[in-house]
Amino acid sequence: MNRSTVERQQLLEAVSALPDGVLLELANFLDYLRYKSAQRRELKSPPANFLVSVAGLGNSGQQDISERDEEILRNEIDPVSGWSSKSSNSV
Repeated sequence: MNRSTVERQQLLEAVSALPDGVLLELANFLDYLRYKSAQRRELKSPPANFLVSVAGLGNSGQQDISERDEEILRNEIDPVSGWSSKSSNSV
């Protein structure tokens, strides 16, 4: 038998010897250990490009909008009041 098999067998025997009243506490602790090991795996995985993951850049479906930036801005900006569609003098 290898070491992990022996350790697992010892753990099973230890759990079997526990009183029923502490099994819920043990189950909660095991859930915590699973959560903690999953967090470690996520930290070890290669990080995604920060801007892509946060802003979703590249997910718009449009090809290269950098060549059309002036056209896009011209359509978005009101020539009189700027970015807002309301005049800044109106109440």
